[in-house]
Amino acid sequence: MGPQMGYDRAITVFSPDGRLFQVEYAREAVKRGTTAIGIKSSEGVVLLVDKRITSNLLIPESIEKIFKIDDHIAIATSGLVADSRVLVDRARLECQINKLTYDEPIRVEGLAKRISDHKQQYTQYGGVRPYGAALLIAGVDNNGARLFETDPSGALVEYLATAIGEGRDTVLKLLEEEIDPEKRISFEDSIFLGLKCLYNIAKDKLNAETIEIGYILIKDAIVRKMDPKDVREYVEKVKYLYKDEINKEDKE
Repeated sequence: MGPQMGYDRAITVFSPDGRLFQVEYAREAVKRGTTAIGIKSSEGVVLLVDKRITSNLLIPESIEKIFKIDDHIAIATSGLVADSRVLVDRARLECQINKLTYDEPIRVEGLAKRISDHKQQYTQYGGVRPYGAALLIAGVDNNGARLFETDPSGALVEYLATAIGEGRDTVLKLLEEEIDPEKRISFEDSIFLGLKCLYNIAKDKLNAETIEIGYILIKDAIVRKMDPKDVREYVEKVKYLYKDEINKEDKE
């Protein structure tokens, strides 16, 4: 029996070295999920997801990874699909409650904290399990463009750019190399950078039909999804621009 046996069967039991194994297992479920990327730009925030279709029989449009939560907030998910759907419904409910209570749209940070608190509650009660899903919560409010990441433990962090799901470490390394914290990139460049990261992971398997792009611009604070035709054009440009560069890095 491994040293964790006896400590990984209940969510409320800490191991001697201070670990909650069920939370760590939930994080592993997220790591096996599809890659989702969020990037703040000078004009707003963009979310990109590779839906990773595994069968030719699947209809790509039937799989949704970027969800409109309110007019000004969107969420990208990775991990267990059913868990993500429940959290998305919870987020939409929180937006409506805030609107009815205070007669104003919820702030992005406020929603992110409420969802994180909800996820954290599922790490401290017996008879439940943590959500096996991570979220990128993006939106625009009075404080400008915001981008938050929340994991199965309920931890909440704000980023200029981040990623969840498969290949997260690889994407973060590339984002850190490409983004100057003192200077915001343009909206156009943020899309190219996000697709470059996805291409870095998928290589020649990157398929425009499985890429989903959502964005919120500061000028109107409205969630939009990019037309598949425009997504296809961006993907083809990225394949042409970065193929030689990435292949050279792989050889080195």
